[in-house]
Amino acid sequence: MNILDIIAKKRDKKELSKEEIEYFITGYTNGEIPDYQAAALVMAIYLNGMSMEETTNLTLAMAHSGDILDLSDLGIVVDKHSTGGVGDKITLILMPIMAALGVPVAKMSGRGLGFTGGTADKLESIPGYRTNISIEEFKNNVKEIGISLITQTGNLAPADKKLYALRDTISCTSSIPLISSSIMSKKIAAGANKIVLDVTCGDGAFMKTKEEAEELASVMKQIGTLAGKETVCIITPMQQPLGYSVGNTLEVIEAIEALKGNMQEDVKEVVLELGSHILKLAGKGESLQENKQKIENCIASNLAYEKFLTLVEKQGGDSSYCKDTNKFKKAKYEMNIISEQDGYLQEMKASFIGKAACLLGAGRIQKEDSIDMSAGIILHHKVGDMVKKGDIIATLYTNQESKLEEAKSIVEEAIKI
Repeated sequence: MNILDIIAKKRDKKELSKEEIEYFITGYTNGEIPDYQAAALVMAIYLNGMSMEETTNLTLAMAHSGDILDLSDLGIVVDKHSTGGVGDKITLILMPIMAALGVPVAKMSGRGLGFTGGTADKLESIPGYRTNISIEEFKNNVKEIGISLITQTGNLAPADKKLYALRDTISCTSSIPLISSSIMSKKIAAGANKIVLDVTCGDGAFMKTKEEAEELASVMKQIGTLAGKETVCIITPMQQPLGYSVGNTLEVIEAIEALKGNMQEDVKEVVLELGSHILKLAGKGESLQENKQKIENCIASNLAYEKFLTLVEKQGGDSSYCKDTNKFKKAKYEMNIISEQDGYLQEMKASFIGKAACLLGAGRIQKEDSIDMSAGIILHHKVGDMVKKGDIIATLYTNQESKLEEAKSIVEEAIKI
């Protein structure tokens, strides 16, 4: 068996065997197969697709390329994952709620790349918060306070880390076999018993249409079943940014406000939908409607907000910033986007808003880039709102004054009145 034959086989639209896939993943992970040959095979997969069996074998090979975390001593752990979007701060809001309702939360989250924000970066905008802790401390925190949110750590799915970075450099990100195997390999390696997947759909997501989102959801659900992990997929809209803030500190502030009960309607809808399914999978209630009411009661009682403060303190963060969000460092420069006419906000393309926020410093273009935690965009109106000439639609924040005009042009292009 050799990599040239495997590349040629997939190039010629033939199905790869389990052994051939495992040979590739093992060889690429340990450095025996170079990037240029891996890139050739990834491109062939991108162009020619994979069968369900191939996709499952790829997922399991990547999951077993490193350690498999054992969380069996924590009870029923339900993991939640989003396929990404703009302004997606759902984990920051939802997981403290779940912990407050007695569901063990042992969650590893990624970092942002491009206009897709990362939960780990957002958490690190809280001074002192440590996302990079040991597995032992991670598990102990869950046992002691019911929740721990960290970045992917240890030797979990190392093949995925390499392939994810490679796909990004050769424009092979939006492939259902590659996306589904990437997500599910990490979920399997991370040790959760059950999985709820938030499959975002629209301009600001990998999946642009409902049909693509449904296909991705179907594939991931099948992989979960074959891997012995009960999996539920919820398709959520990402035509416009989620909530009213885009950017790390700005999204943390919005999440804190949401946990205090001041939640944007579109954010609330996603929180209730995902949360009701997590509670059901965790054995905390069969009725989705009753589960949604439990979530609303939990927020109203302040228990979720208190749980978030406990999490921050447990992982070294300064909770005084969460108690008084005015303490967060502000960006030096800001600029308002003004409506030039009366009318209704018909469109606000999430991808454009995300690119503008990235330009202002809130995201990474390359993995090595540093993030300006205070940069980003606040939206004062959402699609469907009536606006008048002179109304402020959005405010841009940055520490790079030279980026404001270009970002303003991108935002104006995103908006249609």
